[in-house]
Amino acid sequence: MSIAEPRLIGPRVSLRPLQVSDHPGWSAVRRRGRDWLEPWEPLPDPGTADPAVDVDAFRSRCGAWDRQRHFDTAYGFGMFLGDEFVGEVSLASVLRGPYQSASIGYWIDEGHAGRGLVPEGVVLVLRYGFEELYLHRIEAAIVPRNARSRRVAEKLGLRDEGTATRLLQIRGEWEDHVRYAITAEEWQARKAELEGRFLHPQPVPPASR
Repeated sequence: MSIAEPRLIGPRVSLRPLQVSDHPGWSAVRRRGRDWLEPWEPLPDPGTADPAVDVDAFRSRCGAWDRQRHFDTAYGFGMFLGDEFVGEVSLASVLRGPYQSASIGYWIDEGHAGRGLVPEGVVLVLRYGFEELYLHRIEAAIVPRNARSRRVAEKLGLRDEGTATRLLQIRGEWEDHVRYAITAEEWQARKAELEGRFLHPQPVPPASR
């Protein structure tokens, strides 16, 4: 298994690890989308610099993802539409040994939501996780009221495994999460369907600005 910096290319979006030079685009999306994104995210540790306004904090964030990739513990990707940064998809909490599993997370700029870009990016990362990293199971844990994120998991046909009680801290509260999953066997059975639906060339609907 290679730890080289991956590039995942779809018909509309491309994914790659973020670099310090991506800070202006990343920062612009995060700053204008605080009300859209932050209700679904954990509170940062006290005293932590905000990478949306502090380029050194963003540099540290990029370095942390690079180290995790090097040690095969997590894989983070910026998602781009052409040269424009539009969101992120990540594989976190990679477990080896008898588990061979990871958690997938994703978010997108509000102005690009509803255009089918996230499912495309997620399918690219699922393929990478199963076929390049040789994972056996990938799960997404989503706050029940986060209808938009759940819609992505359901659109992809990920298996609903039920709700885990108070699984993660979100904005300072321990929140229940619906757990969706797909295994390597399910990926192989559904690969042609998922690639056919989400990785065939298709037009890009206009952004809602």
